[in-house]
Amino acid sequence: MKRAKQKVVVENKASETSQKSKKQKTCSYESVFGKSDLHSSVDWGSLPHHVILRIFQFLPLVDRARASSVCQRWNEVFHIPDLWRRFEFELNQPATSYLKSTHPDLIQQIIKKHADHLQYVSFKVDSSTESAETACNILSQLVNCSMRTLGLISTAKPSFMNVSQAHFASALTVVFVNSKSLSSVKIDDTPLDDPSLKVLVANNSATLKLLKMSSCPHVSPAGILCVADQCHGLKELALNYYVLSDELLLALSSEKHVVLEHLRVDIVSENPGEVEFHTIKKQSWDAFVKHSPKVNIVMYFFLYEEEFDAFIREETPVTHLYFGRAVSKAMLGRIGLYCPRLIELVVCANGLQPLDEELIQIAKRCKNLTAMGLGECEVTCRGLIEFVKMCGGRLTQLSIMEEVLIPDNDYSLDQLHLEVSKHLGRMWFPDMMPTW
Repeated sequence: MKRAKQKVVVENKASETSQKSKKQKTCSYESVFGKSDLHSSVDWGSLPHHVILRIFQFLPLVDRARASSVCQRWNEVFHIPDLWRRFEFELNQPATSYLKSTHPDLIQQIIKKHADHLQYVSFKVDSSTESAETACNILSQLVNCSMRTLGLISTAKPSFMNVSQAHFASALTVVFVNSKSLSSVKIDDTPLDDPSLKVLVANNSATLKLLKMSSCPHVSPAGILCVADQCHGLKELALNYYVLSDELLLALSSEKHVVLEHLRVDIVSENPGEVEFHTIKKQSWDAFVKHSPKVNIVMYFFLYEEEFDAFIREETPVTHLYFGRAVSKAMLGRIGLYCPRLIELVVCANGLQPLDEELIQIAKRCKNLTAMGLGECEVTCRGLIEFVKMCGGRLTQLSIMEEVLIPDNDYSLDQLHLEVSKHLGRMWFPDMMPTW
């Protein structure tokens, strides 16, 4: 009888402990969702506005629109201005793109109810002219906008170039006139022209800081000078090499022009021998750097090997060099001789000749070099170790594919990683190709 009582007491305590544990779990769920446990539904309609807003910010656009029909409270949050400050219009043709497009009904709702809330806006279009036309049509309707950033992005070939120049300029004018606080504009590969730039400057000169307009064939040096003349807060400018000249650099170096922090120059060729590239004189670069002594000059090369003759023939104050196609050993040798301000160098391809001498020359002369990336090239293990030894700890980024490295009589790949790590002052391994 006594044992039976003890058993009942133990079972009762176990039951109390189990109930207490369940109660604690229920409390933990209640602390997050309000009134809830494993077997009851959450009262989603009673969530605070800021929690619902946070949920909406993580939802894809289509799901966000569907969620707005859950209840009146969620629908109210769906129309809170903060939810529409950032928006990306995805405009794709189902027949030519696997990407989902922003639904036309939602676009109309945004234009009607949220145009004045949009601040950070981008238009991502595919290669079809129809998508670019749709983007222009939307821009033309944003008469109540107050944007801070605007980006026009072609995910494939530059489809905006197929839009009529008049239609494109008209659409941009609507935004440029109504937005009085644009600070960042990215409109690469578009039919942007000088009159459009004048409208941009006339309405946003006090706020514009970044203007990226590479591969805009209708922009002239006069249009660029118009921006530099009046936008005194301009810090970053991106343009195509064909519009860069000695005259433009000298004009940008005069006292009345803005002091730039970043100048990006895209140097592109689609067919070898089709374009004859000009050379910028050292005196022009010197004047520009004297006017903007801390400027980063970034050059992106997409040329063929035989097209590099016009570049870096004498001292050039470039700080960042990116080669998207194969570059000759001769060109890399000139970098070591004539680019003393170089900070970063990325070579996607070179060929089948080791670059030991060129890298060592770059390490000797380019005392500011802190980042290096090598793709389809060849370097001996000893050559890389000598390069790293000369750069030392200032080389904060070193990205080299394993297949680039050639083992020699002095070092194997295993020994290489130990030696490079020692000179860098941190653990380093070569990058590996993915195995899938």
